[in-house]
Amino acid sequence: MNYFEYNGISSLDMGLRIESKNVFSAPKYESKFQSIPGRDGDLILPNGRFPNVQITYSVFLPTKTKEQLAEKIAAVKAWLFYEPDRYHELRDSYDTTGFRKAVVNTQLDIEDQLNKIGIFTVSFSCLPFRYLDEGQEAITITESPYTVKNPTVFQAKPYIKVSGSGTGRLSVNSSLRQSPWDFTDIGGYIEIDSEQMNFYKVAEPRNDHVSGSGFPILYPGYNDIVFSGGITSVTIIPRWVTI
Repeated sequence: MNYFEYNGISSLDMGLRIESKNVFSAPKYESKFQSIPGRDGDLILPNGRFPNVQITYSVFLPTKTKEQLAEKIAAVKAWLFYEPDRYHELRDSYDTTGFRKAVVNTQLDIEDQLNKIGIFTVSFSCLPFRYLDEGQEAITITESPYTVKNPTVFQAKPYIKVSGSGTGRLSVNSSLRQSPWDFTDIGGYIEIDSEQMNFYKVAEPRNDHVSGSGFPILYPGYNDIVFSGGITSVTIIPRWVTI
């Protein structure tokens, strides 16, 4: 039986049944097309980003009584609209290799047939990329250099934990880019979240302890992880993504 799991709770546990899903949705790359007099075709002016994608499920809620229907509808609303100001993990039985980061982006217009079946659509606004499960596994590196291969054609924005003391340098090098970062007063470890664009330790910012350009990116293909100085190990959750 098909299902979706949102914020750690399965639609099956809420009594929902799925009739259909727009399974093959993909984001549209933002760009403009400009015609040039005397030139065949249009010039592509990219905006450099993918917008969110909508994932929609058509569902129904079978019940035996009007009272039971009202009770289950209230529970579904409480589940879907809990923490509506942030993205949550969205999985389903249509995709066995990954998940999306999503938030509910719909009002629930629920119909009932003979007061026994609630029929409605659930729409999620999702970040444009699918996250592969294999990219959620932590890689701990104790020897430098170490090569990590990005298996997709899309850039990955990893989580990295730099462990050690004193000062050190971390570089992420690929055929497209060589990027070093210098760390001061590591003090056990410093965390890097390239998605959130932040250097921190637990909840405290550590941006003033790091110098370098931008944040680590794992480009398609091979990436060499190089570290030196007081850095003793590097842990990476690569976050491989695809459309």
